[in-house]
Amino acid sequence: MPRDGIRGPEPVVPADIESINKVFSEAFTDRYRRDGMSDVRIPPLNPAIWRFAIADAAEGALVWRDERGAIAAFNMIHRSGAEGWMGPLAVRSDLQGEGLGGAVVREGIRRLEAAGARVIGLETMPRTVENIGFYSRLGFRPGHLTVSIARDLDQSTASAGELLSRADRPAALAACGALTEACCPGTDYSRVIGLTLEHGLGDVTMLIEQGALSGFALWHAAPLTEGRPRDELRVLKLVARDLGAFGRLIQAVEGAARHAKAHRVSIRCQTANGSAYGALLDAGYAVHWTDLRMTLAGKDEVAPRDGAVAFSNWEI
Repeated sequence: MPRDGIRGPEPVVPADIESINKVFSEAFTDRYRRDGMSDVRIPPLNPAIWRFAIADAAEGALVWRDERGAIAAFNMIHRSGAEGWMGPLAVRSDLQGEGLGGAVVREGIRRLEAAGARVIGLETMPRTVENIGFYSRLGFRPGHLTVSIARDLDQSTASAGELLSRADRPAALAACGALTEACCPGTDYSRVIGLTLEHGLGDVTMLIEQGALSGFALWHAAPLTEGRPRDELRVLKLVARDLGAFGRLIQAVEGAARHAKAHRVSIRCQTANGSAYGALLDAGYAVHWTDLRMTLAGKDEVAPRDGAVAFSNWEI
């Protein structure tokens, strides 16, 4: 149990963003230091990204406070229909090892189960046996990797595809929802799509073939970290009817990146789909980072239907 004087969970308020950002940066930097990577520093995130994450988590954006009212821990608990996940979450470095982390994760599990999530997961650093052991003791089991895979763009004039922001929005959202339901029953990305557009962080590239939607990719072009230039387009959610549509969708995303003046495309690729991962490598993408996907026992991911490709990041 957490030590006396810790209270929570409480809803995140806008004034908490700066403190949450500080806890995030210091806790993850300390984690890498303890893993022997003392030269790695995790920078604060772009406050706009935090505002998006808090809005997406909604009632699942939670903080715990110490006796002075300072942020002791936080958890962003997200749900996209049947798919539930937690991240980012962190405990202040000076409070780790006192039981607070377990309380934070158990609260996330409780809320996602109460909401009817059929998938409950999170991502952690694959080399950190301490983290993997911690989550395993709470009922999570390791699965595949999520690989951040990126490609620097050339000056090709590939088509940018159709952007959802410029389409008939209700009809486009309905088409994206129908394709997601056909490929990943019970999953719904309409909320995260709407918030991306509302917060001005990015857009959705849609692959329209013979009058029908074959795939879509939700991406952000806003800088992820504070003070970084706007030079990368990051794919966060992707659904494609089959591997061929996936390849054509990636080409359209690259076209959208060029139009957005981004010099690089980065994709959060789940390696459970080895064929899609291989196709990205063949297209010139290179591995930049890895995270271990873990799911609660009995709340595992289900493979997309009928050869479809689906990527869903469990980080912001």
